[in-house]
Amino acid sequence: MLERIREGSQGPWAMAVIVLIVLSFVFAGVGSYLTSSGSNAVASVNGDEISAQELERAYQNQRAQMEAQFGQAVGQLFSSEQYLSDFKKNVLDRLIAEKLIQQQAIEMGLRVSENQIRETILEMPEFQYAGQFDNERFQAILRQNGFTVTDFKDYLRTQMTQNQLAAAMNSSSFSLPSETELANALQQQTRDGKYLLVDASLFNSDVEVTEDEIAAYYDENIATFDTEEEVKLAYVMLSVNDLVGRAVVEDGDALTYYENNVASYSTEEERRVSHILVELGDDADAARARAEGILAKLNAGEDFAEVAKSDSDDTFSAESGGDLSFITKTDEVFEEAAFGIANVGEYTDIVETDFGLHIIQLTEIKPEDVTPFVDVEREITDTLLRDAALEEFYAQQTLMAELAFEVPDTLEDVANAVELPVVETVSFTRTTVPFEINVPAVVEAAFSSELVSEGVNSDLIELDDETVLVARVVEHTPQRTKALDEVSEEITAVLLVEKSQELARSWVSDLIPALVAGESVDAFLEEKSLVWEVAEGVGRTGSTINRSIVETLFTLALEGEKAYEVTSTSTGGVALVALTSVSEAAEIDEATQVSLALQLSQLQGQRVYEQYIDALRAQSDVKVLTAL
Repeated sequence: MLERIREGSQGPWAMAVIVLIVLSFVFAGVGSYLTSSGSNAVASVNGDEISAQELERAYQNQRAQMEAQFGQAVGQLFSSEQYLSDFKKNVLDRLIAEKLIQQQAIEMGLRVSENQIRETILEMPEFQYAGQFDNERFQAILRQNGFTVTDFKDYLRTQMTQNQLAAAMNSSSFSLPSETELANALQQQTRDGKYLLVDASLFNSDVEVTEDEIAAYYDENIATFDTEEEVKLAYVMLSVNDLVGRAVVEDGDALTYYENNVASYSTEEERRVSHILVELGDDADAARARAEGILAKLNAGEDFAEVAKSDSDDTFSAESGGDLSFITKTDEVFEEAAFGIANVGEYTDIVETDFGLHIIQLTEIKPEDVTPFVDVEREITDTLLRDAALEEFYAQQTLMAELAFEVPDTLEDVANAVELPVVETVSFTRTTVPFEINVPAVVEAAFSSELVSEGVNSDLIELDDETVLVARVVEHTPQRTKALDEVSEEITAVLLVEKSQELARSWVSDLIPALVAGESVDAFLEEKSLVWEVAEGVGRTGSTINRSIVETLFTLALEGEKAYEVTSTSTGGVALVALTSVSEAAEIDEATQVSLALQLSQLQGQRVYEQYIDALRAQSDVKVLTAL
C-alpha cells in the first residue's frame, strides 16, 4: 500500500515469503497453498491431486534455499539429469507426506484458534521491522503474493493444524530415567588400552603378484580403467570490468547527470500517518454508514487513537492507535490523501481504496533533504564510467559474435578486435573444469560435436550478465579404456598393498592366542621393530587416535580373546587393539539428565513421526502419475 514497503517487497525475501513461513512448520519449502484448476496432476493422495504447478513451485523454493545456503555452485549438481530427477522425487515425496498429514489432521478434528493465528503472525520475522511487527510490511507482502488477510489466515490455519499433529507426536515422546542413565553411561564411559600399528609394507618382500592375478584384476575392474573425455580450450573472455578502464567521462557530465537526476539524491518528504479502516464487505452502503459514524465521533472531539482501537477493522494497526509509521508520496489514493493534509493532527474525510474506507490522520512530517553534488560527484562519475563501459560491452560482444562466426578457424581476429588475449586452459574433463569457465553453457559447448569434430569457434557464451566469451577446442582426447599394459604397474601396486595387508592382518591375528595365554610376544615385535602404543582415558569422541582404533576399542570386552581385535587403519595398515580397563561414567547430574532426556525424546519423536507418515502412506491410495 505504501511506497517504502512496495520498494522493500520487491526483493527475493518477499517473493519467497511463503517458503519462509512454511519453514516454521513441518516441511521446509513445500507449502501446498497453490491449486490450479485444469492443470496436470503429478500425484493423487486419496483422491486429492498435487498439481504440476505445486511441484514446480516447491522444487524452485527448495532449490533457491540450497543456492542461498551453499552458493551458485549448487547449480552444477542440477546439471545432472539423475540428480535433478532424484531431487524432484524427494520434493514430491514431501508434498505427498504433507497432504497425508493435512488429511489426517482434518479427520481428527484438529483446530487452531483465531488468537493463535494472530500471535503467530505477530511473531513472524517476515513481517517485522527492527524486531517489531510492521503492519505496512504485512499488508504489502500479502498483496505482493496475491493474498487478502482472510485468505492468508485460512492458509496459516491449515499449516498450523498440520503442525499440531506433528507437535503432538513429538511432545508425547519421552525417555525413561534408566534410558537416560544408560545413554549417559555409554556416552561418557572412557577406556584404557593399547594398540600395535603394523605397516603393511613390512610384508611386501613376502608378496608375489603374478601376471594372471594382474589380468584377473583388470578384467574384474575394467570399468575403473575407463578414461574421461578431455579437451583443452582456447578462449577470449570479455567483461565489463575490462572496459571500465577504457571509458571516459567528459568534464561537466557528472554535474549534468546530477541536475537531471536530483530526485535520486534527495530524501523525499515522509509523513507519519494513522488510519481507521472500515472494510467494505458485502454491504458497501452499510460500511459507508459506519465510516460516517466514526467520522462523526472524531468531529465531535473523540481521540483518534482511541477510536482506531475500538472501531478500526485493521486489527494490527488498531492496537497502536492506527499508526502506520512513515510513508512517501505516490499517485495512489491513500498516499495522495495523506499528503493533502495541511497540518499535523488533522485528518481526512472518508477515503476509499481497494482495502476499504479509511480516515487518515497526519501525526508527523519529515521534510525533504537534498544531498549536495560535491558529496556524490565521485559516485556519479563511477556510475557514468560503468554506463559507458556497459554500452561498449554490448557493442564489443556483438562484434565478437560476428567475427567468431565469419572467421571460424581462429580466435585471433576476435582477440585483436577487442584488444584482449587468447587464453588457453589445461586439459580438463567434464568434472575438472577450470574455475574461471566452470559454467554449464561453456562445458556443454566444449564437449559438443560442433567444436570437437568441426574445429570451429563457439557462439558467444554468456557467463553472467557482465561476462561473455568465445571458445574453441585446441586439443581433444576421446574417452577410452586403458590397455592392460598401461595400468599393469598400477594394478601391481594395488595388489601388493592388498596382499601385504592380508599378511599383516594374519601375522597380527596369530599373536592373539599367545597374548590371551599371557605369553610374551616381544620377540615377534622386535623382529618387526614394533612397540605398543598406550591409549589412556579414551572417550567415544574427541580423541586424536586413529578413528578405527577408537571404534574397535569400544567393541571389546575384558575377557579372553574378546579383549583383542584386529582392525584396518586409514593409512592402509592394520592395528591390533587391546582393552585393558573400563572407567564408567560419573553419576549424571540433574541438569545433564534433563538435557539428555530432552535429546532422546526429540530423537524418538522424530522417529515416531517418520514411521507415522510411512504408515499413513502404506494405508492410503497414493498414486504418482508422472515420471520425474
